[in-house]
Amino acid sequence: MTTPRILVLATGGTIAGQAGDAMRADYRPGQIGIETYLEQASVLGIAAEFTGRQIANIGSEDIDASIWSRLHAEIDLAMRDDSVDAVIVTHGTDTAEETAFLLDLTLPSTKPVVLVGAMRPADAVGYDGMRNFANAARVAGDAEAPGRGVLVVMGDRVHSARDVRKAETRATEAFRGFPRESVAIVTPSRLDWFGAPWRVDDTASLRFLPLPEVPILAIYAGMSAAAASRQLSDDPAGIVVSGVGEGNMPDPVRQVLVQHARRGALVVRASRTDQGLVDPVPDDLEDGFVAARALGPPKARVLTALLVANGISDPAKAQRYFDER
Repeated sequence: MTTPRILVLATGGTIAGQAGDAMRADYRPGQIGIETYLEQASVLGIAAEFTGRQIANIGSEDIDASIWSRLHAEIDLAMRDDSVDAVIVTHGTDTAEETAFLLDLTLPSTKPVVLVGAMRPADAVGYDGMRNFANAARVAGDAEAPGRGVLVVMGDRVHSARDVRKAETRATEAFRGFPRESVAIVTPSRLDWFGAPWRVDDTASLRFLPLPEVPILAIYAGMSAAAASRQLSDDPAGIVVSGVGEGNMPDPVRQVLVQHARRGALVVRASRTDQGLVDPVPDDLEDGFVAARALGPPKARVLTALLVANGISDPAKAQRYFDER
């Protein structure tokens, strides 16, 4: 068995963070550079050859389109580089699900791409980052990893980009999956997949293009049409509704969104609930809305922005993309 050659692209986050005191609760993300990090990881005896590149060194709340663009370009090159077998992205946990989903939608699945992070900074008691990194390396180097799309490794669990979400703010097992929970269990010495690869087509479903601004409209009891109109005054090309229940909203707000849909905006109904399926209903056809299905608002926003960027604004065509997730 050959040693996998893994490119590590670092963006910062808690996995590269430091507090300056093992007992402190507060810390600064993105303090350790990739060269130092890989030097520290080298003592673990991971069966892989690593090369590293620093894309950014920030908390993932500050991830933006420019970083996504560079990250995508680097991975796209790696997909065509015979000297690279897999890619690991070290990333903050706050927006890892959005980055993973964006990459999953716009990259082929010929080589494994694994996002990994941590919930505790590198100098804290019980730092989880190195174990997560060792687990990510085991996943990235596994012969059965290709064809599963972009994966997220945290807390000895492997999640698909489509399903993963951050569900807790402090626990080291902070990620959950919906509608599938995890797709594998991993430790530094063992990996158990729960099924066969599901990406039968190696091509990406959408092109990575400059993304338009797509706001998330948060629905609450008693929300007025005026409140919705103020938030949508820029007439965005796409709107994601973080609705109550199954993507519901007060009727005055619905009327505002119908007007946006009629002028050509792609309006997507998602749910603010933790595990919410939003199915198409007969009114969607008349209103010109799209149902987000199993995607929560953050990932529905990513897909909506990509659809608009790719020139897909027809609700029926857009619905097919949400149905496939």
